[in-house]
Amino acid sequence: MLIEFRVSNFRSICEEQVLSLVPAPKQKDFPDNIIEVGNYGVLNALALYGANSSGKSNLLKAFELLDILLYTSTRLNSISKLPYDPFLLKEGFEAKPTSLEITFLIKKVRYRYGFEFNAREVISEYLFRKNVGREVLLFSREKDVIEVSSGFDGKPKLIDAAIEATRNNALFLSFCDMFNIKEAKSIFKWFDKMVIVDGLNTDKEGFQTIHLWEESVYKDKIRDYLILLDLGFKNLVLQKSEFDPSELPEGLEGTMKQLIVKELTGKTGVQINTTHTIYDKDGKRTNKEITWSMEERESEGTKKAIKFSGPIIHTLINGGALIVDEIEAKIHPTITLNIIKLFLSKKTNPLNAQLIFASHDTNLLHYSPLRRDQINFVEKNDYEATELYTLSDFRYFNNDQKERPDVDKEKRYLEGRYGAIPVLGAFNTKISKWHGKKR
Repeated sequence: MLIEFRVSNFRSICEEQVLSLVPAPKQKDFPDNIIEVGNYGVLNALALYGANSSGKSNLLKAFELLDILLYTSTRLNSISKLPYDPFLLKEGFEAKPTSLEITFLIKKVRYRYGFEFNAREVISEYLFRKNVGREVLLFSREKDVIEVSSGFDGKPKLIDAAIEATRNNALFLSFCDMFNIKEAKSIFKWFDKMVIVDGLNTDKEGFQTIHLWEESVYKDKIRDYLILLDLGFKNLVLQKSEFDPSELPEGLEGTMKQLIVKELTGKTGVQINTTHTIYDKDGKRTNKEITWSMEERESEGTKKAIKFSGPIIHTLINGGALIVDEIEAKIHPTITLNIIKLFLSKKTNPLNAQLIFASHDTNLLHYSPLRRDQINFVEKNDYEATELYTLSDFRYFNNDQKERPDVDKEKRYLEGRYGAIPVLGAFNTKISKWHGKKR
């Protein structure tokens, strides 16, 4: 389970921002939204709200950044630059490192892992473990000096080999996994269940859904889920076919066409088709069906629902964390609400999967059973840096009172009481000036 994520000096994020799934004290609304694991309580979902350009996406991209660095470190060469993208609007931060830290549970054991880096090198890296008693340091690193404690679970010879292999622009934990060090492999299995989705472009997730469809345990669940959404089709059909050069776009000629033909010849592709019922002249259902290409004939919302179904079902079946930017994009609000409720319900989420999402759909503030500590707001400060705060921490200036759980949160958010909304100028006045009118 994910407990906490920290990031500083990344894109619009300047000082450290903390995304916490630790329940706020003294809040009694929706107690079932807390996952109890040993001595820990963790929230099963977290929502991010804020104006365009407030930094919601950058907070979620920071998860992706950590994921990319973990999984590509062993494949980089010694001169490869790291994806360093610091905050540029405050003097001095262009020379400071980006910092990432994640705290999570594997069974009942808590880990805290973090590192700092710039474009050229990993400056520091560390891993802590807390089982019973105090937190124990497993390894620490300052540039090319790596110190590993005897408590790190792995064969000493393999650990020494990982230390020797770790380059200045790579993560030590990644090399520990590559050298089959037991504790590192366990940690990477946890990260493998952290799925990050761009809600505006789910093509990558479409490939995962196709792969899952070929396994009966997922196929039946995905089909049941899509039927419940009532998208108009009866079934999905995967059509496999060998690459045909005649299907390449017209106008593609020369060297580029030759390279593509050479690369794809002999390979098999998969097309998602949807099956629909045919009706007679009186509009009555018949036993006849027609199947067509999803990409050619289905709506953008239906395409997203189909492609997105794989990661949703996979996460619910296996546990882990699903992190989604623009969760509501292209799909109906009731479908978005349904996705969130799947994660909030212990019946449909028995393995305690977690959902973290960014959205502009304010209906969710009213209709989704989210606790106040599950609603986060993101906005820019005076020097345009992203800042994050939760509704449970929000207090009114006039009486220092916290928000009550029974208020209409959507209405108050749109009224601007919580901040994190666009501040619009007097656009009507400007339009009237363009037309030479006064109001």
